[in-house]
Amino acid sequence: MRTIRTIAIHIILFILTVITTYLVGGSMYSASIMTILLSHEMGHYVMSKRHGVPATLPYFIPLPMPPFGTLGAIIRMKGIILNKKALFDIGVAGPLSGFVVSIPFIVLGIKFSEIQHMAGSNTPFLQLGDPLLFKILQKMLLGDIPEGYDLVLHPFAYAGWVGLFVTALNLLPVGQLDGGHVVYAVFGNRSKWVFAASITALAIFSIVYNPGWLLLVILLLIFGMRHPQPFDMETGLDRRRKLLALLVLVIFLLSFTPAPFPETNILKNTTNSEGIPI
Repeated sequence: MRTIRTIAIHIILFILTVITTYLVGGSMYSASIMTILLSHEMGHYVMSKRHGVPATLPYFIPLPMPPFGTLGAIIRMKGIILNKKALFDIGVAGPLSGFVVSIPFIVLGIKFSEIQHMAGSNTPFLQLGDPLLFKILQKMLLGDIPEGYDLVLHPFAYAGWVGLFVTALNLLPVGQLDGGHVVYAVFGNRSKWVFAASITALAIFSIVYNPGWLLLVILLLIFGMRHPQPFDMETGLDRRRKLLALLVLVIFLLSFTPAPFPETNILKNTTNSEGIPI
């Protein structure tokens, strides 16, 4: 009876999140962002099962308001992680899966997006910052956008942008975020210095460049600084996993957006920026 009730909760939350993402961005955005989020969480789930760590199916979190229509999804792990290899594998599987699935949506979405002259436009847009990967792909696919024009993103491209944003957030090297798992697996108890340096850097970045990150800094200070130890702290990572950790760092740098939402207004006379209608 309890299992049936639990499965029903997963299904209801999934359906509600499909509805809320549809209300925010339409059917194509809903289908693509749900695919990206599901890929991320199933990466964690499958790797947890592979290492014998009991885990729940994803709990999706609906949010019937912009900009995303959802607060993402989570899975709950109920057992003890045996060693650093298992911790590392579980930590990287989600971001890697979500990142890989985001790329084709970005490529297709950029191809389907429209370059519009925005001078005198009365259409409200949500302006978006540019992750490095998004800039690279846009340059490859479209070339330079003329001055006074903007790229109005197709829902696929916006979902891919959100996928990169979620990837970067999860890969922040702090506490029990996915990036924190990776750092703890690599550095063990010395990871506390990485956590502290990361929080300090993000706080300075927030004060100097973008105050929008301050709320995240506060939340990480309250909830995210400590990390539970695996049962076996002696067995280290092999060379392949250490190289993969470097790849994860590159993915974080490609996905991170210093100012995700520079401003929300009616864009006029802007250059080389992206936006979605609101």
